Amino acid sequence: MTELLGTEQQEFFTSYDEVYESFDAMGLQENLLRGIYAYGFEKPSALQQRGIVPFTKGLDVIQQAHSGTGKTATFCSGILQQLDYSLVECQAPVLAPTRELAQQIEKAVFDMLRRQSLRPDHIKMFVLDEADEMLSRGFKDQIYDIFQLLPPKIQVGVFSATMPPEALEITRKFMNKPVRILVKRDELTLEVSATHGDMDQNTRDIIMREFRSGSSRVLITTDLLARGIDVQQVSLVINYDLPTQPENYLHRIGRSGRFGRKGVSINFVTKDDERMLFDIQKFYNVVIEELPANVADLL
Repeated sequence: MTELLGTEQQEFFTSYDEVYESFDAMGLQENLLRGIYAYGFEKPSALQQRGIVPFTKGLDVIQQAHSGTGKTATFCSGILQQLDYSLVECQAPVLAPTRELAQQIEKAVFDMLRRQSLRPDHIKMFVLDEADEMLSRGFKDQIYDIFQLLPPKIQVGVFSATMPPEALEITRKFMNKPVRILVKRDELTLEVSATHGDMDQNTRDIIMREFRSGSSRVLITTDLLARGIDVQQVSLVINYDLPTQPENYLHRIGRSGRFGRKGVSINFVTKDDERMLFDIQKFYNVVIEELPANVADLL
């Protein structure tokens, strides 16, 4: 990001370096804290350690971090901490470029404000999630129009993996002395999740939610999930052991390459597994090839 910033832009940002090692240390409301722990969060990620508190203090924040770093929980915690729960009004709209919302942004968010069916009087926070992605999809004009209809003194949070010039322009135009929180790649931790049949259903649900959202990028499981997992972004399945039944092989590897996407399956095979590997190939009338040198290109 640094190379994109001229001297003037660097002066526009202030850095925020305080790190909170636990959710308890952040001064959050008790109900919010209970909800965070009940949702399965135990320790804040690198982004959450830096990003939640400045947002709860009402500061404009620019948070730059890649997927799976806990951005959603960061701004949700910041918003929930500041809401006036006695007021049944919209206080914090969030724009995000999910497929459904991207198709409806102008129709719903902007149009509701323009027709005054969503009154902006009580809006005090506004979050742009995945700002770079939203701008690349051509929503710049709509975002500007929405800003024009919001109260002038509003807290703005911008969350983005990269900071292209268009995103910097938004921050300069609509944000007031924003603090910038940058999570470097070497500060990211990749927790390996695991699930198995002896876990209670609630724990399994939490683990699957983390895996679906991308906050956990690797899932180790038994045949418990051979048929039951449907996560579109899974591109690789590794069979540490071959299944004992040939028919289970397809269920396992079918977890990757969903909805016509490309998927790869890698099998660890020992001498003892040769018979089962032969049975699987015969069962499906396929040839399972040795791992090619360019396997990375297949993913």
